Amino acid sequence: MRTEIAMAVILCVAASLAGCRQDMHDQPKYIPLRPSTFFDDGRSARPIPAGTVARGHLDADTAFYTGKMPDGTYVDKFPFPITKQVLLRGQQRYNIYCTPCHDRLGTGNGMVVRRGFRHPPSYHIDRLRQAPNGYIFDVITNGFGAMQDYSAQIEPADRWAIVAYERALQLSQDATMNDVPPEMRSQLNTGGAR
Repeated sequence: MRTEIAMAVILCVAASLAGCRQDMHDQPKYIPLRPSTFFDDGRSARPIPAGTVARGHLDADTAFYTGKMPDGTYVDKFPFPITKQVLLRGQQRYNIYCTPCHDRLGTGNGMVVRRGFRHPPSYHIDRLRQAPNGYIFDVITNGFGAMQDYSAQIEPADRWAIVAYERALQLSQDATMNDVPPEMRSQLNTGGAR
């Protein structure tokens, strides 16, 4: 019995001594934004040298990344050609991120709105039809009113694709038979066309 107790005590002491090693736990380090007496300016964090760019974040094309010109006005032209692939990508991203509030047609009657969330404006009102493309990009990027920003969730190229798709939605909901090329009109079911 004594040997069992002695063994238990030895095991406990050995286990506690194994946990006492503090080499890497007690190393000298500075917690960000804490003061330091090591540097003359009293800061532990060193200032970033002028001209430093985080890897992968040059963002030199202001219009592409912000939707604005250097003077702060919104751009109206897309920063790249709009192709069928861009529209399909915009539709896919729109259906993922935008339809919960704006619905698939952009009328602002999405599922969360039907459940009590604040009603966003329809894309088909004159104010948004006439808004520059950069404005819509900026709203997606930074949010507006009750709308959160989507800059972390949606890459800039995809935000532009969504803007292009929203423009296509606007055109589709206000189109007339005159907007269809004459050679394509025979392929349409004209039962409800204007």
